[in-house]
Amino acid sequence: MAGTLLGIDVGGSSVKAGLVDPETARLQGASLSAPTPQPATPEALMRVLRDLSARLPAAGPIGVAFPSVIKNGVTWTASHIDAAWIGADAAALATRSLGRPVLFLNDADAAGLAEMRFGSGRGCTGTVIMLTFGTGIGTALFTGGRIFPNTELGHLELRGMDAEMHASAHARSAEGLGFPEWIERVNDYLAMMHRLFWPDLFILGGAVSERFSEFAPLLRSRTELRPAHFAAHAGVVGAALAAAES
Repeated sequence: MAGTLLGIDVGGSSVKAGLVDPETARLQGASLSAPTPQPATPEALMRVLRDLSARLPAAGPIGVAFPSVIKNGVTWTASHIDAAWIGADAAALATRSLGRPVLFLNDADAAGLAEMRFGSGRGCTGTVIMLTFGTGIGTALFTGGRIFPNTELGHLELRGMDAEMHASAHARSAEGLGFPEWIERVNDYLAMMHRLFWPDLFILGGAVSERFSEFAPLLRSRTELRPAHFAAHAGVVGAALAAAES
């Protein structure tokens, strides 16, 4: 589709893709998704990316939001993907595989980019923390509109374990928690984040943010809370925006 770029968001359970107008951040047409392969090796994920890009043809570079610390296109962590990604030049691998320039960035950073430019964080010049609740807890830290990349604050210790093992949406599903029980854990995490960073705004994202109205009355925070405008598609939109800027 003319004037659009492809954004792809790789998660622990699914890979989402969509065509995005980088001038407006709007999805053009329906998004697609595919199960994240298990194990999520580089070769297996490349097959998924090739299939999605073939089904959503667009000119120009591709942006990929990825659950890893990304530095100069190289992936350095692998909490929810195969360990073979550690030290891999993901951008070069995907560029060869797809035959087009591919930009990789941290998945929460991509979601935060979308929200700060066109979503719930637009116009906020203070300290903003984007939190994505899914297989893990992704974080993106902004101050003065500028990002501090690859924060990975979901791995801070909470209740003697990684915070995401205690308060992620996956933990809620795996333990069969209702919203009251789960939000108590989220509130503990928000309180810890507030003590460390004193943000002016939390943006809550991930697929669960689409049900924000159901659990919002249970949330406690000294900082303003807003649901992600782009909800589960923030990573797709942010990946495309980052590709446009590359």
